[in-house]
Amino acid sequence: MAMPLSAAESKKAIIELRQFQLRNTVDGMGPRSIEHLSKSYLPALRRAGSGPVGLFSSLISPDSPYVLVLSSYPNLQAWDEAHDKLSKDKQFEKERDAYRASGPTYVRMETTLLRGFDSVPDVVVPPRDEKRVPRIFELRTYESNNIDTLKRKAGMFNDGEIAIFRRLNMLPVFFGETIVGRKMPNLTYMLAFDDLAAREKSWKAFGSDPEWQKMRAQPGLSDPEIVSNISNSIVQPLPLSEIR
Repeated sequence: MAMPLSAAESKKAIIELRQFQLRNTVDGMGPRSIEHLSKSYLPALRRAGSGPVGLFSSLISPDSPYVLVLSSYPNLQAWDEAHDKLSKDKQFEKERDAYRASGPTYVRMETTLLRGFDSVPDVVVPPRDEKRVPRIFELRTYESNNIDTLKRKAGMFNDGEIAIFRRLNMLPVFFGETIVGRKMPNLTYMLAFDDLAAREKSWKAFGSDPEWQKMRAQPGLSDPEIVSNISNSIVQPLPLSEIR
C-alpha cells in the first residue's frame, strides 16, 4: 500500500519531461516530428488534463537534435489518469497513426518525472507578449551522492537561491526532484532568459552576488560536499509552445 502524502507534499505538482531524440535525415524526421508534437501531441495532452505544455527544440546540448515536451499534473494519480485518457483519445490515435505512416518517427523517447519544490510547487509560465522575441530556456540537472546531500541542495534553493535568481532576472519555470529517471538522486530546474547575452550577464552577476557567496560558504553547503555533477542544456520554444 502506498504511503499517503503529507499536506505539503500533496501540493507539489508532478512534472514530466519527455525528450524525443531525433536525427537529421533526408526523409525529414525532424520537421515531421515537430509538426506532430506541436499540432497533435500538445493539444492531446491539454485535453487529457495537463497544465500548460512547453515544447522546445535543442539549441545548445550534447544530445542534439531533440524535442523536449514539458507538462505537469497535480499528483501522480492525475498523471496516470491523463495518460490513460491520452491512450483512449481517438483523434490523437488517428493523427499518431498518420504520423507513423509518414516515415521514420523519432529515434528514442526518454521520460523523467519530477516532484515540484516547496517554494516552486508547479510550473510557472513566464509572462507572455506576442510582440516579444521568444526567450531561451536553460535546463540544469544537479546530481548528488545520496538523498541527504540532494535534500541539502534543494534546501539551498528553497531558502534563498531561487530568490536570488528572481532578483537577477533569471526567471524560474520549474524546480523538481527526480522521482523516476536516470542518474538519481538528482534535481532538475529550468530558467528563462531574454537571450544568450542576458543569460551570460545574469550568471556572471549570480556568481559574484554577496548573498550567494555567503550561502555557499556555510559548512556542508559547498558544491563538492553536496553536488557530484552538473549538466545543462539550452533549448528554445517551438512556435506553438505555451511556455515561451
